[in-house]
Amino acid sequence: MTWSTQPDGDSYEAVETLPREELLALQLSRAATMVRALAVGSPFYRAKWAASGAEPGDIQTLADFSRLPLVTKDELRREQAEFPPYGRLTVAPRSTWREVHPSSGTTGQQVRTIWTQQDVENITAFTARLLWQMGIRPGDTIQNAFSYGLWIAGMAVHYAAHRLGALNIPIGGQPAAHQLRYLRELGPRAVFATPSFGLYVAETLAREGVDPRSLGLALGAFGGEAGVELGGTRRRLEAGLGIRAYDIYGLSEIAPTMAAECPAQSGLHWAEDHFLVEILDPVTGDPVPEGTAGMLVLTHLCREGTPMIRYQTNDIARYTSAPCPCGRTHGRSEGGILGRLDDLVVYRGVKFYPTEVEAVVRQLEGFTGEYVVEVQGGTSPNQVTVVAEATRPTTNAATVLRRALKVALLTTPQVRVVPAGTLGRTEFKSQRLHRL
Repeated sequence: MTWSTQPDGDSYEAVETLPREELLALQLSRAATMVRALAVGSPFYRAKWAASGAEPGDIQTLADFSRLPLVTKDELRREQAEFPPYGRLTVAPRSTWREVHPSSGTTGQQVRTIWTQQDVENITAFTARLLWQMGIRPGDTIQNAFSYGLWIAGMAVHYAAHRLGALNIPIGGQPAAHQLRYLRELGPRAVFATPSFGLYVAETLAREGVDPRSLGLALGAFGGEAGVELGGTRRRLEAGLGIRAYDIYGLSEIAPTMAAECPAQSGLHWAEDHFLVEILDPVTGDPVPEGTAGMLVLTHLCREGTPMIRYQTNDIARYTSAPCPCGRTHGRSEGGILGRLDDLVVYRGVKFYPTEVEAVVRQLEGFTGEYVVEVQGGTSPNQVTVVAEATRPTTNAATVLRRALKVALLTTPQVRVVPAGTLGRTEFKSQRLHRL
């Protein structure tokens, strides 16, 4: 592996290829320091840990973290409602605060997080690493179609582009027509967006008869939704935009961009010098073996503003520390984010996530790739209907979809095939699961 250097002359190789034993020692040192500081400075954590019987001195190994209780989003909402506006989570002096960012609010009341000046520096640094590993270089032009302002992904990419010496087009979530005009006129080398919006732009190009290769794009990074690493979604993005498509992951409560694919495209690499990653059984809360899907739990190792210790993300992922062909030693989540616990559908005794439906729909010829899953009957649905767009919504198309779903899901939901363009498009995150 040949490593290049960042603009200031320092190589990313040192931190990204740390031997595993050194990386784990660094994590433990930072984690123990964080826990001791919060036990003194955070009324929220002090009360929470005391109620569970946990002591900061208990953390002698990374495995000891299981002694600390999980933090949930509902708990953070209650904390900030009782102690407005930020709860008792902000442990850094107010003079160091620089930005406030709420969660998207797509799953309920927003949770506010504070970034200090050092937090901004750290987020910029590891996001720049992630962009570098995907191939962004000084002098490149980036069309940043992640929403800006309160939604944090756009901000992190903006800062990281500056750090790398790239030219940033801060277009945010502007409509597809504006996006296409800038793609055509300014010729960016890379685009950042949600997968849904990337597919929408690709669809618009096809409808207008524009050859995506004429735009000069080379790569795209897509986040905010699960599914980029699904074969059908990646292929549609790459073919429709003439690029190589990379997965990138972030979470408002933790960091906007904390994991991304490398050129080997063998899973999301975590910035493990800043985050401790756990995968737990969602029922028992016990750690699962490497490579097994489970609930993603994340811990800040360096956050000053609003540190999260064992935050229950409700995302489903795998984790492996096995060597990556790219040479990086930081752990990976192969397949990316596989779904969300909130979106789990249990139908006729079978469990599945909307991403599994997506994997089917986006593999089928004659379908646009747009779909929704309609669920009737609450937690024990009496009917599940997959609604998918097709270029020719015939009876045969419905039969093909139904058979493919049966093979993939081991159950047969109802299907409804509708004409292309029926389902809405968005510049933000698509809502694939509709509980009626």
